[in-house]
Amino acid sequence: MKRQQIHFITGRLAESALRRELERLSAARDFAYTIQVMPISVAALMTGTWIARRIDVPDGSDEVVLPGYVGTGCDEVQRASSVPVRLGPKDLRDLATLFGEQPDRSGYGSWDVEIIAEINHVPQLELPEVLSIAQSLVRDGADIVDIGCDPAGGWTGVGETVQMLREAGIRVSIDSFDPCEVSQAVAAGAELVLSVNSTNCRAAPDWGCEVVVVPDDLRRWEAMESTMEFLAGRGVPFRVDPVLEPVGIGLGASLARFVAARTRWPDVEILMGIGNVTELTDADSAAINLILIGICQEQSIRSVLTTQVINWSRTSVRECQIARQIAWYAHQQGIPAKRISEELLIVRDASVVDVDQEFLEELSGKVKDRNYRIFSGCDGLSVIGDKTLWQGADPFVLVDRMLESQGGSITSGHAFYLGYEMCKAEIARQLGKRYTQDEALDWGYLTQVEPNRHRLEKRRADSSGVPDSHREGD
Repeated sequence: MKRQQIHFITGRLAESALRRELERLSAARDFAYTIQVMPISVAALMTGTWIARRIDVPDGSDEVVLPGYVGTGCDEVQRASSVPVRLGPKDLRDLATLFGEQPDRSGYGSWDVEIIAEINHVPQLELPEVLSIAQSLVRDGADIVDIGCDPAGGWTGVGETVQMLREAGIRVSIDSFDPCEVSQAVAAGAELVLSVNSTNCRAAPDWGCEVVVVPDDLRRWEAMESTMEFLAGRGVPFRVDPVLEPVGIGLGASLARFVAARTRWPDVEILMGIGNVTELTDADSAAINLILIGICQEQSIRSVLTTQVINWSRTSVRECQIARQIAWYAHQQGIPAKRISEELLIVRDASVVDVDQEFLEELSGKVKDRNYRIFSGCDGLSVIGDKTLWQGADPFVLVDRMLESQGGSITSGHAFYLGYEMCKAEIARQLGKRYTQDEALDWGYLTQVEPNRHRLEKRRADSSGVPDSHREGD
């Protein structure tokens, strides 16, 4: 059988690193390769249009791999090369991903856990503010917006608030033990009542909507079952909430209650109020939300109630939206919740590959311009510029050495750029993240793509060519 023949496109500065990586990969993955070094120093500055005018694909090639930064214009390269073309990774250290088996994620994106997102203390808010918050929650993934009332009850504006949200196309639930507030809310279109126990269940048949049953006493099932029997006998639809308790004051026991409830009532819908843990734990909420929704998925708990008041959980609804997709897919496939989605990998990246010292030293001998290349490694930062390599663990000391060796000749623009990029590089080093110059750090679903203001975009060629300073002979 003929070995796959792959033609790689690169620039002069990356040539040696690419050759080393391909030598290793080709032996491990059993493919043949050729490399075309384009007349340009920085591969990231190439465009598909520019490559299409210069590409020379050897006979027998099965495909062409372009540098990951090329982006648009791949179709032009395809026409010029007459073989399949695909983008490689932006980082050479990720080349192995081209040859590894990719997980089959067909079907990913489905879920069956409903998100109910609560707005707290709604009686204290103005109507426009309530609407704005509710619309934001729905955009983030909430299926139902819960109107949180004050414990004292007696809020006369509940009907107007619910009607406003319903007219905006938003599904609504009401969280109140006050039968008067609840009656006004359901009359205006609320479809779910939180919460009902023995103290207010006798009003439930008049509401004509589904309710959530909570225990009178967390240590006893009897009163809860009595409420359930009362509602069932009168045709009131309900789901139950055994009540999740915070870390340190009953989390384990309450999780056991949920498992016991599913065993005791296999056909009853269950709700879990996960905000009791995310809001009351000094920890980022993303992983907590995923774990709790994963438990819900396994126990056929089809709805969660959350809120996002405290700062560390202010994006809980969006996290729950992602978490329920991951949990559903993992459960359906019977696999761990790994390599499914990296959207909830926020503080640390999936993998970090340290920069090879030999590569840095070799590259520093080739760079002949005044543009700086910044790298982040486990032991510190590295900066390359004009045949010089500066390295150090302290960015301030590193910059001082750069200024000293260059006679203080760094311009104000370069100084600002270096400070900005080295700050990102140092953050990446401290947290165990991957740093790529001129790109935003990867914060999972919170990543904000940086505007096209960095030097890579400023120097990038348009469709007609590449700046002369980066062509052959620079």
